[in-house]
Order: sequence, then structure tokens, then C-alpha cells
Amino acid sequence: MNHHQGALRERLVDVGVELVIAEGPASLGLREIARRAGVSHGAPRRYFPTHHALLSAIARRGFQELGARFESALAVPGSARTRLEAVARAYVQYALDCRGMFELMFRHDLLEGASLPPDQPKLRESSLPLFEQMAGLVAQCRVEAVTGGRSEPGENAAPDDGGAAVMTAALWSNLHGVAQLWAWGSLPLVLDAALPPSASADGDGHTERLDQLVATVLDAHLGPASK
Repeated sequence: MNHHQGALRERLVDVGVELVIAEGPASLGLREIARRAGVSHGAPRRYFPTHHALLSAIARRGFQELGARFESALAVPGSARTRLEAVARAYVQYALDCRGMFELMFRHDLLEGASLPPDQPKLRESSLPLFEQMAGLVAQCRVEAVTGGRSEPGENAAPDDGGAAVMTAALWSNLHGVAQLWAWGSLPLVLDAALPPSASADGDGHTERLDQLVATVLDAHLGPASK
């Protein structure tokens, strides 16, 4: 693929990213992407053999952006628990900031990648580095809980029997559910009804209440944070 072809391929993905963020996954038709990119409606087929291949390339950009947010969260000073909470907030906040992209990233048909060319990596592989980062932090939290000490970023946790991976999977599932139910308005509704007026959310998108939810999720899976 020459430079011009590579640039046009990236342009198609750029347009798709802009569309999904502004209008949601339903807007990602091949013809609309081609029209906005200023090419013929058949042009995307030269670079993406199937519609799913293009959608996967667009969704992969979402995982890259989420990975960048994870890196920023991992730079927060403090214990593994502090950094894990920052990563968890980053995950939920990304889901709320980029709802269309978040939905696209976790579409089962795209994650499975059955219609992708054999040489194109499956989209689900994009989530593995993020999961491994979370699992590393969970393993460090387990060490901190036993030793009462502080583990440093990048410090190798003691090998375990896979418990950290299972705990991370449960934690991730819980955070994903919080993100979805918050985006749909279900969690704000029930919390507004259940909490007294003095505990009502602030005027900036329920930010404080959402942070409390994330902290409570971590408490449920890891135990209360040590003071």
C-alpha cells in the first residue's frame, strides 16, 4: 500500500470515528462514510473487504483512545488501589463521553471478527492489554491487602492461582454495567429516588455520585480501602 492509499485508508477511518462519536453506530454506512470522505461509494472496498472490517478499524481507534486514558490514570501517584480507582473512573467516564464509540467497541459480531481477513487481528485482542493492566493492578492490590504495604507502579506482584484475573473480570463486568446503566439513565433515576435531598447529585453530570459508585464497586470486589 503506497502513501496515498494509506492516507485515504486512514481518512476513511477518521471519518468513521467522527461519525460514530457525533451520531452513533447506526450512522456508519459505507456510502455515508465514503460521501463524507469525498470518495466514490465503492472506494472503501479497496481498503476494507467488508463493512465489518471498516467498523473494526474504527472501533480499534476507540480502544487506542481508552488505552491513552488508562495510561494517564496509571500515572496517578499513590498505591495500586489509588491507581486502579483512577483507571476504573477513566473506563466509566470514557463510556459516558464517547457513548457511540463505546457501543461499537463491544459489539459481539465485531469482537468475534468472523468476517475479517485472516491477516487482520480480531478486535477483541485490542481489549487484552487493557485487561492485563487492570489485572496487574488488582494483583498488586491483593499484595497490599496482605502486607499492608504500598506497591510501586510496574512492580511485579507475586504469582497467584489466577484469582487476580477472575477478580478483574468480575470488576470489569461491574464497571461496564455501571457505565451502561448510567448512560441509559437507570442508575441516576433510582439513586435520585432513594437518596435524601441532601445527598442529591451536583449539577455537573452527577460526577461526585458516579465517583462514589466506582469506589463502592472497588470496595465490593477488593474490600474497603485501607486508611
